[in-house]
Amino acid sequence: MNLKKEKEKLYSRNFTKYGFDMNVFVSVVTALLVFAFSVFTILKPNVSAEFFGNANIAINKNFNWLYILTANASIAFLLFIGFSKFGNIRLGGYTEKPEFNDISWFAMMFSAGIGIGIFFYGVAEPIYHLNTPTALQSSSAFDNFKIMYLHYGVHAWAIYIVFAIGLGYFSYNKGLPFAIRSLFYPLLKEKIYGMWGNIIDTVATLAVLFGLAVSLGLGASQINAGLNYVFGVPDTSNVKVLIIIFITIIATFSVVSGVSKGIKWLSEANLVITGLLLLGVTLIGPTVYIFSTYISSMGIYFRDIFSSGLFIALTPEDVSWQGAWTIFYLAWWISWAPFVGTFIARISKGRTIRQLAIGGLAIPTVVVTLSMTILGASGIYLNDLHNGAIAKAIENDIAISLFEMFKYLTDSGFLQMLLSIVAVIAVMIFFVTSSDSGSLVVSSLTSSGHSSVPKKQRVFWAFLEGTIAISVLLIGGEAALNTLQSAVIILGLPFSIILLIIIFSLAKELQSSYKKYSHNKNITLKRQLNKIEKDAKFE
Repeated sequence: MNLKKEKEKLYSRNFTKYGFDMNVFVSVVTALLVFAFSVFTILKPNVSAEFFGNANIAINKNFNWLYILTANASIAFLLFIGFSKFGNIRLGGYTEKPEFNDISWFAMMFSAGIGIGIFFYGVAEPIYHLNTPTALQSSSAFDNFKIMYLHYGVHAWAIYIVFAIGLGYFSYNKGLPFAIRSLFYPLLKEKIYGMWGNIIDTVATLAVLFGLAVSLGLGASQINAGLNYVFGVPDTSNVKVLIIIFITIIATFSVVSGVSKGIKWLSEANLVITGLLLLGVTLIGPTVYIFSTYISSMGIYFRDIFSSGLFIALTPEDVSWQGAWTIFYLAWWISWAPFVGTFIARISKGRTIRQLAIGGLAIPTVVVTLSMTILGASGIYLNDLHNGAIAKAIENDIAISLFEMFKYLTDSGFLQMLLSIVAVIAVMIFFVTSSDSGSLVVSSLTSSGHSSVPKKQRVFWAFLEGTIAISVLLIGGEAALNTLQSAVIILGLPFSIILLIIIFSLAKELQSSYKKYSHNKNITLKRQLNKIEKDAKFE
């Protein structure tokens, strides 16, 4: 079977008029399902909230083991291929060079993946996790940080990286379309070019769009809360809409300019801004306490990573806690894997599987856990110092927890204001980078994985994301956004099964392809050596 001809045939069926290049089935069905869901959520908010809420409870109770299995299988698989001979395989072929340097690559991966959680949950989570199930407790005073690392560490990044390696390998090395459908080639073969492939890409596109709409909607609410707390900006729906419009416009300019310009520049800027903010908090705050907490907590985290990572709740109280925290996070990361994994694959051409499998697990985990510890340890320290003042603020509104911590961090009003302004800017850029990279992914998925997506199409999807968030927020309110969030988490169930299929497919394909890869690499090296010898003789 000629894969190149099949791919060209797939692209030839796209709608290519008026500056668009869209797979008709994926684009139309996605748009109709998004519209139908939005109408149902807006017109029947109570019914939809009850339906998706009950579905979430049922999934947490009956499938918590599946989420735990998926995350741990992803880690084990990445460690195996990362340290094995397969780690030498380069995405795009052994002569391919990375498109982006290491700092740019990490900055984009970090911004698209998990960055926003640092600011909104870094202060609050260690306080929330002071009470955990008995099975997760040890004699350590750092169990709360261990649980936070469990939610934001290697388990989260393993899910993203499996998607990224799988898509990168099948697209760059096997010549398949740059779309989620290609991950199923070892199982479906040529069927990925037909209806099965369309269905897979449609489900993936829905997950990305719903996830981004939730992110924009909830993010606007959180940014508005911060602006209200610090600057007295009214906390209203109109302000939230203006924030979404602002983020969408900036994201549109960014996605139109492409990965190597707008997205790359914003991600690097955000890395610098975030780094300066965290450095400021470290120097102004309880420096020794922060680093002591981090080192001790990392020791506890790695000591208990198997017991805490494989913990599956059985009692009603533990099931409720795990469903609200660990399963919630795992389901969210899994449902976001089509978005983040696809984007990481897009920026990782030319890198080895080892760089992604080991570097993609280790570096983000270290940076994210350190960042959250700087905020979380400062929050714990100041909370104890001021008789639980920060914990009370978190109970009232988690969105202001970071700004409340700044209030007690220093007596200088100028420094409090400066830290707050920098934090708001960083949060906004995080949302912009999520929106623009998400628009790029959706554009790719809805064009059957075509490498060159028209600018008009990228603009269309960027504005549709903002429109969904605005319509749900304005008409349905935050209750509708919470329902949408529940729907995204529910999508984590089928994608957890998809992840396990990807692991199987990739393992099967790597095993059969490695010999051919090594043979071609050796031939190329021999030719290069022969050329060098001939040139030396000629000289």
